[in-house]
Amino acid sequence: MRTSFPAIKTLGRPRAARGRVRDMTTTVDRGAPGLLAPPAPVRISLTPKTTLVGQLDGAWWPHSRGLEAELPPLVDALAEPWGRITRVTVNPTRWPVIPHKVPVTGHTVHVGWFTEQDPDKMILLSYSVGRWDLLVIPPETEPAAAARLMSASTIPGSILTAEGLLAADAVIGGAVAARSREDAWEAEGGAGMSPPGRPMGQRISTAHTDSAR
Repeated sequence: MRTSFPAIKTLGRPRAARGRVRDMTTTVDRGAPGLLAPPAPVRISLTPKTTLVGQLDGAWWPHSRGLEAELPPLVDALAEPWGRITRVTVNPTRWPVIPHKVPVTGHTVHVGWFTEQDPDKMILLSYSVGRWDLLVIPPETEPAAAARLMSASTIPGSILTAEGLLAADAVIGGAVAARSREDAWEAEGGAGMSPPGRPMGQRISTAHTDSAR
């Protein structure tokens, strides 16, 4: 189920045509067989090709906060829909180590950082194609919440920023958790128990009692 969003706002910044939605478990094999453990899947979801321009072009759910390990498979996975990524920028708030350059397949990606940039967004640049903005879902995010964020970030023309999406999902997640606790309480017989604050066995008085007869 998708949430309704405010009216679409077209941004002035031009962007290149976007790729199709990709499976969250796209895998890029970078290791030699028998020498390295199988690489973790690249978890990305991209906004479908459209004329509507929004704040984000998709979402990426990395496995860690290590750019040197996470960037190469991400860039490889984006080569088909977005072309050759040559530069990325991040906010240092979320990344403990920011290398100046990261080797990827066939070339090197330059990494920059800006404290003014949304902490939960990564900007990817290609000299020949254009610019893309990805929501970076925190690695420790629960799968259900990550799935919601993946879906919300790919709505064409959405005006929600990375920060706005995470804040909105935190509210949704709190409501879901509260409902789950209610369901668990009822499943364990809570519906037949006295409500909180009422001693067990105390009967609720009624409007008509025997003394009123």
